[in-house]
Amino acid sequence: MKSAIWATLWLLIARAGIANAQQPLVAENSAPSASSAFSASAFSAPAFSASAFVESSSRERFPAARVAPQAPAPRFWGLENKVDFSIFAGQLAVDAVTTQRGLANGLRESNPIAAPFVNRGAAGAAAASALSLGAGVGVAYLLHRTHHDKVEHLAVRLMLAGESAAVARNIALLR
Repeated sequence: MKSAIWATLWLLIARAGIANAQQPLVAENSAPSASSAFSASAFSAPAFSASAFVESSSRERFPAARVAPQAPAPRFWGLENKVDFSIFAGQLAVDAVTTQRGLANGLRESNPIAAPFVNRGAAGAAAASALSLGAGVGVAYLLHRTHHDKVEHLAVRLMLAGESAAVARNIALLR
């Protein structure tokens, strides 16, 4: 597939180079006037002379490369990401609540990065949740901007699965 894309790109560049290479030839010689460009001699059978070649435009011989219109880029905040990040925010909220209940019951935070935040109470848990949500959205958006759409969706699903496991573990420890 890559070789077909490169071959097409090379062909387009080569065609543009040939068309551009012929333009100085037309420009150096006396350019045909507007009346002679539309005269019958321009549309008649080509004569075997240099003047017939000069009169014919390079654009007639090599039409401009046409580029197919690109499909609109997928939006980051489409329905799928809105639903996924809403679920992720809910999971983070449940994780914060269950973590605070676990800390009140004598358990400790197992995540060393989140421990300095959640050990400071509800405000610290909210800050840890906000940072986690921001990091998750940031990673997904970076993947989206670099056109790694499949990896973006996979990363979001892995975040959802990981947070689900953390919430399930917290609930199991509280019972």
